[in-house]
Amino acid sequence: MTDERQLLRETVAALVDKHAGSEAVRAAMASERGYDPALWALLCEQVGAAALVVPEDLGGAGGELADAAVVLEELGKALAPTPLLGTTLAELALLAADEPDTDALEELAAGEKIGAVVFDPDYVVNGDIADVVIVADGTRLSRVTEFTAQPVTTMDPTRRLGRIEARASVDIGADPGLADTAALLLAAEQIGAATRCLELTVAYTKERVQFGRPIGSFQALKHRMADLYVAVQSARAVVAAAIADPSPANASLARVTASEAFTKVAAEAIQMHGGIAITWEHDIQLYFKRAHGSAQLLGAPREHLRRLESEVL
Repeated sequence: MTDERQLLRETVAALVDKHAGSEAVRAAMASERGYDPALWALLCEQVGAAALVVPEDLGGAGGELADAAVVLEELGKALAPTPLLGTTLAELALLAADEPDTDALEELAAGEKIGAVVFDPDYVVNGDIADVVIVADGTRLSRVTEFTAQPVTTMDPTRRLGRIEARASVDIGADPGLADTAALLLAAEQIGAATRCLELTVAYTKERVQFGRPIGSFQALKHRMADLYVAVQSARAVVAAAIADPSPANASLARVTASEAFTKVAAEAIQMHGGIAITWEHDIQLYFKRAHGSAQLLGAPREHLRRLESEVL
């Protein structure tokens, strides 16, 4: 990781630590727009989070996909609801257009408008709050010029999804494989969430006392947490390699690996926390819901496994 990217990670981590604690996340997810506008403004103004993948001559930072992945990973650790994922994908769609809309790109990069890319019209990230909507069908891109949108109730309250009904649209160019890019960015976010979920679990087992000693001192739990650590770090390596060398197969591999690691960690976290884990007051239940919600978003793992099978058969 470059020094610049490490600094980006540390800056975002500091903002998240200060402005996206448990109470702030819960307030954001329950708000009308499903995110904290103040945090979003800080991310855009102090970090340039929404400008990372946009070229400098279009008002962006001229960064790479890996830069956006780093930010999403740090946001994922706190389950911080922001419009970054959908907005970044919308920017990449506009950049791939035959004639990029420079005004829209500048507004998205500044955080003034929210973007969304439609892969499934019933479950669109940022769908109910988006200003710029692009449909990617795997072959062509079309910009939706007239649409209606409404929020969709899902298991995961930390990620707002919307249902979009397009009334009018215009073709803008070939789809560069946005679904694969979305898979890579989502996998990076999953790694961040899995990392934090494991950290919270380890901390709890050091505090929870049973039979006169912390439960984390029991050999059986040590082994289980060691296995979880290996799973997360292995998945992190796979995702990092996929982002460094994007391809359809690598995107699917990253999604399957990240989904499996996060789901495994979240399930074990529920077990190790005991009854408190399934109470609304405790955050582990939020990680559990995010794990299962993310695993099904943008293509279920079985779809990616089928693609990987086709690569080796």
